[in-house]
Amino acid sequence: MVVTNSDDAVPHPMTPSTPESTAEVSTPEGVEKVAPTVLEQLGGLSGLVYSTLPVVVFVPANSYFNLGVALWAALGVAAAVLVWRLIQRSPIQPAISGFFGVGICAFIAYRTGDAKGYFLFGIYTSLVYGGAFVLSVLARWPLVGVIWGYLNGKGTAWRRDRSAVRYYDVATIAWAAVFGARYVVQSQLYDSDQTGWLAVARIGMGWPLTGVALLVTLWAVRRADRTLEVESNADRTDGPRPSDQTDRST
Repeated sequence: MVVTNSDDAVPHPMTPSTPESTAEVSTPEGVEKVAPTVLEQLGGLSGLVYSTLPVVVFVPANSYFNLGVALWAALGVAAAVLVWRLIQRSPIQPAISGFFGVGICAFIAYRTGDAKGYFLFGIYTSLVYGGAFVLSVLARWPLVGVIWGYLNGKGTAWRRDRSAVRYYDVATIAWAAVFGARYVVQSQLYDSDQTGWLAVARIGMGWPLTGVALLVTLWAVRRADRTLEVESNADRTDGPRPSDQTDRST
């Protein structure tokens, strides 16, 4: 998730490194293309910043005008971000998801007739995500390990190593803490009708906390990959078991 130095011997933790989906491929001209990281697929740092713009516009528009103007302003900003990314030929999936997310938030605010309803979807989404991450740890299937195993093409091989499972537990708990904190803080602000502070909390607990969770995930994934690599090398060094040699001789 975080761009590393090209001299780093450890593969980028969010770029698949299997033969079927390598991080770097050689072009006919001999120029290497680097597969997009998950951060880039999320729109990069600019995408994380763009995701806060509808909220930044929504609250002042609601204060100075009315709810209807604020909702259209937020939708307009989300649409403008989508168009801008199209013009730049940047990945548009994050912008499309963001536009639909703003649409859902705007619909809830319209139906409730209250500006704070704009934040309700995000509050309960954080609760659901946080619960899912906690349950995955309790079930010994930490979601970070499941997701990373899918991305790098190694499946569930990591579950055979207890150390790798523990590292993925740490990363998964970090994400659960982020989602849990968002729910607790923002639900309290929602109940106390603090719409302005809700916007501050949405931004302040958005990409900054996401960045912290990504750093923890980066550390955990690297540790887990190294552990699995050491175990794999040890298995190759030990060679065939005596029972295997006996079977071959017979």
